[in-house]
Amino acid sequence: MADNKSAPSSGQDYVVIESGKTSLKDLYTKEDWMAIWMGFTILIVGLIIYFLNPPDKMQENFDKFNTTMKEEAAKAPFKTIAWHQASDSKNRIRARDQSFGKTIQEFLNAPSRWASNPVDALYRSKADADAMNAPFKEAAEKAKTAQEAAIAKAKEAEKAAGAAAFKDSDLNKKAEAEIAAWLKAKDAASKANAKVGNKPYNRLPYLVGAAIILGLFFGIGKAIMGQSFGRFFIGFFFVFALAVLAYMAEQQATMSHYGFGFPLWAIIFGILISNTVGTPKWVMPAVSTEYYIKTGLVLLGAEILFNKILAIGKPGIFIAWICTPITLILTYWFGQRIVKMPSKTLNITISADMSVCGVSAAIATAAACRAKKEELTLAIGLSMVFTAICMVGQPAFAKLVGMDQILAGAWMGSTIDSTGAVAAAGAFYGQKALYVAATVKMIQNILIGVIAFAVAVYWCAKVDCVPGQQVSWWEIWYRFPKFVIGFMLASVIFSIIDGSVSADYSTAMIDQGVLRGWSRLLREW
Repeated sequence: MADNKSAPSSGQDYVVIESGKTSLKDLYTKEDWMAIWMGFTILIVGLIIYFLNPPDKMQENFDKFNTTMKEEAAKAPFKTIAWHQASDSKNRIRARDQSFGKTIQEFLNAPSRWASNPVDALYRSKADADAMNAPFKEAAEKAKTAQEAAIAKAKEAEKAAGAAAFKDSDLNKKAEAEIAAWLKAKDAASKANAKVGNKPYNRLPYLVGAAIILGLFFGIGKAIMGQSFGRFFIGFFFVFALAVLAYMAEQQATMSHYGFGFPLWAIIFGILISNTVGTPKWVMPAVSTEYYIKTGLVLLGAEILFNKILAIGKPGIFIAWICTPITLILTYWFGQRIVKMPSKTLNITISADMSVCGVSAAIATAAACRAKKEELTLAIGLSMVFTAICMVGQPAFAKLVGMDQILAGAWMGSTIDSTGAVAAAGAFYGQKALYVAATVKMIQNILIGVIAFAVAVYWCAKVDCVPGQQVSWWEIWYRFPKFVIGFMLASVIFSIIDGSVSADYSTAMIDQGVLRGWSRLLREW
């Protein structure tokens, strides 16, 4: 195999280092490959858990509700009450709502929201839950009464329209308006009811259980790679505890409102520890940031389904796949020519972070260009700060100028870095904005692999090349972050599975089962 002449002399400070040769042994000794196996193990387990345990009478209920919706659509020129009720019932069929799915969520849920007492993130007594619900009970009852009155009026109006065989346009318009008013009252009642839905909980036993399970899982991977399982497992509890603290900081009401997410807090806590008391030696075997992130990126690939990409249409694909690379190139050019950044690896990592999808793109790009770990940390930190600003500022600006929800969603989805922050900003502006923003970001995410490959090629050919030396494809292969292969394969495989079943089945079992009820919960840890 070709020698890797541009490899740094020491791998300790770099995100990824490949030797100048490759072998089958790499498939179980290298971190990138192990991340793929770990990610696919999680996905396969999720498929087995949910596909072997579908909701009771799922297909029968789908057929019943779809028949009702079809009949109601043929009967009236508007969506009737029965149509909406059947649609709601169908949407409530979710694999993760089964008892075992709820147990999985109990183990993998992050700490809860809190305001002034951090203990509230981990424990809430029944008395505290009742006290939180009490101020909103009256409003919830009023909202429920208003909903009942609204549906009664809607039924009366629909009945009158039906008596005229739905041929009287005035009666049809009145029925449609009353149904819209009922839906609005129903939504208000749902929101009011959520405020009285606080329940007691004790997250501590589940967090301990999650720490043990994840420690064993990732420890086995470390052992296969030839490292000490015992030392990793012991140190992992400290790393997991730090992750819990980062989640708790994110869940504080003010921090959550302004979008200061757990990645930022994890960086802050890590910097504080390393620059004060220092990272304990017994923890170091478990400080494998890239190992965890790469596994998470493989899981992210399963959430990028081709049919959802196509559903957004040509404008959305244009924004995600044309504007994003242009933004990356211009940002890199600006950093080199205008700002004159001395480190090209830092520049390209920041550029990918800001233009594609935040942390995920940063880790893939940093691996492709062999950025230093502190450069990756800096890029992620900058991303978190701008994400917090944009998550609050962009919806506010969109409201100020009266921006259309679809346009606002596309804008937020293509410019806010973090996928979670995109969803939060979109939801703040409206449901249409949420859907468009999340879909555009999902389409954008698939560029992670393309960008990583392009950066690897460019760095080999233009940045790290020796004058007069021809760059071999092996050099590009050594630089290319292998875990991106897992990311792309997961996307392809789950897209094939998604396309081979009905839309209803896919929503209930894949989206609301394997993904939201399993892999995403693990990925977010």
